[in-house]
Amino acid sequence: MTTTQYNMQALNTLYHISGVLMADLNQKQILAEVLDALSNDLGLQHGTITLLSKDCSEIVIEVAHGFPEERSRRVRYQIGEGITGKVMESGRSIIVPKISEEPAFLNRFNRSSAVDQELSFICVPISLAKDVVGTISIDKPYAESSPLEEDMQFLSIVASMIAHDVRSRREEESAVQALEDENTRLRRELETRFRPENILGNSNAMRDVYAQIHQVAASDTTVVIRGESGTGKELVAHAIHYSSPRANAPFIKVNCAALNENLLESELFGHEKGAFTGAVQTRKGRLEESDGGTLFLDEIGDFSPVTQIKLLRVVQERQFERVGSNKVLKTNARIVVATNRNLEEAVDNGTFRQDLYYRINVFPIILPPLRERKDDILLLADHFVEQYAKKMGKAVRRISTPAINMMVAYHWPGNVRELENCLERAVLISTDSVIHSHHLPPTLQTSDASDTIGTGSLRESVQLFERDVIVDALKRSGGNLTSASQDLGSTPRIITYKVKELGIDYRRYRRNKK
Repeated sequence: MTTTQYNMQALNTLYHISGVLMADLNQKQILAEVLDALSNDLGLQHGTITLLSKDCSEIVIEVAHGFPEERSRRVRYQIGEGITGKVMESGRSIIVPKISEEPAFLNRFNRSSAVDQELSFICVPISLAKDVVGTISIDKPYAESSPLEEDMQFLSIVASMIAHDVRSRREEESAVQALEDENTRLRRELETRFRPENILGNSNAMRDVYAQIHQVAASDTTVVIRGESGTGKELVAHAIHYSSPRANAPFIKVNCAALNENLLESELFGHEKGAFTGAVQTRKGRLEESDGGTLFLDEIGDFSPVTQIKLLRVVQERQFERVGSNKVLKTNARIVVATNRNLEEAVDNGTFRQDLYYRINVFPIILPPLRERKDDILLLADHFVEQYAKKMGKAVRRISTPAINMMVAYHWPGNVRELENCLERAVLISTDSVIHSHHLPPTLQTSDASDTIGTGSLRESVQLFERDVIVDALKRSGGNLTSASQDLGSTPRIITYKVKELGIDYRRYRRNKK
């Protein structure tokens, strides 16, 4: 073969290999086809492609051409061992004109080395930047005039093409693995956050809720969670899901109050392409997405009568149809619903179907409002202070007694959500590592039961602040006026005067009081 003929054949082979590398195949199939191309187009007798193991401890045969597959699986090399190991270690190609005369050639495939079958061997590295990740090697019958240098250069081009494929696959694998790790981390975080043991509250009312969650979680029973806005209905729905056998399946939430009737039907049941203006493609609904998991319908009391009929069919028969389709689909999703409405009243006035009410009201869980579980206020407050202090990078250590009194006395119409928002604000404006009463919103500072002076005038606001600071100092000093004055950088005379003016009973803070 002339040089021109060899170059043309090499170009055709490279074109063939480039097409192979673009094929939608797995890595082993692609590398096997590359070796087949080298054999068929250039007449190379044997070929192997090795890759470094994931733990970088050894070199393994990824594919081999012309050798038994069982033997290929058993062959291993260490870095620096044999010709292949030396190429992997040095990153430089090696040509062995006669394998029978090369002591470093290990011949682990038991190639014949008879005189009439003498072989030449070429091994080149597969490199990603400066890192060698594998090798490609070929055998060819020995000939005095054999263009081994040209073959090595050609193999180096092929190795470079393989390296790009290996890099893209490893980047893809790395991205997939990162997504899987993130998914696992988030799932574990959700499981930790939403399991019943981690819902805050030690009051008797909340203990009853925990018992109900444990009772119903293991079954597929439909659950309706009822309670005022801000009581934590979604938290309970998560707890039911992540305490159930469906914990590894999807948890899908639909806020029924946020969507109009047409959008809600499409969101729940999905739609076919062309079902309505803007439906440019078929879309799965939340029922399909939650198959095998849990579908949480928040604010179910806002369903329209038409949607109620369709939902009744889902709850009864586990069947539904996409918008614009007559094909009946089935779902294995567990239904958990929530509402802050009085469903019984809605049934009486005809805005909620009676048959749907009885279908969803299988296992009701009633969440108490925060005003009925005041024993939990301090526990919740401490949790929110710690959470937002960490988030904002502030060292807020405690909540003052007057602030606690205010929170306990308040009626909390917004429930736990309102408490959380108040404490986020308090942490934000706190400057001395303590949540004082004046850090709380004005709505909390008007209660007589809070044992604080109401706000209104400048004088009243100043007195409120002074009382808060002096009470904290008295608690630290055990009711000792002298120590409290030193703590505040004042004098005993001034502090005694302020204690009388503000009506503070300093003796209640003495540690040795009987």
